[in-house]
Amino acid sequence: MTYQITQRQKNNAKKLGVTLRSSSSNSKKLDVYKNGRKVASIGAKGYNDYDLWLKKKGKEFADQRRRLYKARHENNRNIKNSNGFYADKILW
Repeated sequence: MTYQITQRQKNNAKKLGVTLRSSSSNSKKLDVYKNGRKVASIGAKGYNDYDLWLKKKGKEFADQRRRLYKARHENNRNIKNSNGFYADKILW
């Protein structure tokens, strides 16, 4: 099953100057492209992200999961243009 890109994720990608496509990797949700060149594969399949939690459990629970994700990935989510950076800014 192909991962459905949400409008919020498209908007987040646009702010970063990148575009999104479903991932060519079977283990990832999205591929991130900048100037037509793939720069990252993000979002492991089998794990939820903010939009999936929002849909399944509501805003309060999704916000809690977002806070925990950001704390858990603090060491790599602030490295500009890394996979962790794009995952944080687009999926969370």
